[in-house]
Amino acid sequence: MYTYPIDFDLYTEKEAVFLIEFLALIEDANEGKVDKDILSKKYKRFRSIINSVSTEKQLDKEFQKISGYSIYKTIKKYS
Repeated sequence: MYTYPIDFDLYTEKEAVFLIEFLALIEDANEGKVDKDILSKKYKRFRSIINSVSTEKQLDKEFQKISGYSIYKTIKKYS
């Protein structure tokens, strides 16, 4: 078990919960199969919360370091 690389001070409780659920969905997508449409919808919401490309890249880098999964590569694979 590991901790997701989310700075909880930057987000509302609702946004933080969504980010955790989204990162879990990325794990699920890499460990099995998820619905492409659901992943796409969740990714759009993720992008609206993480509204900076540099923040998204940093989160992806940190998440990949601890989980072994890339948000970017996962989304690209399901696109």
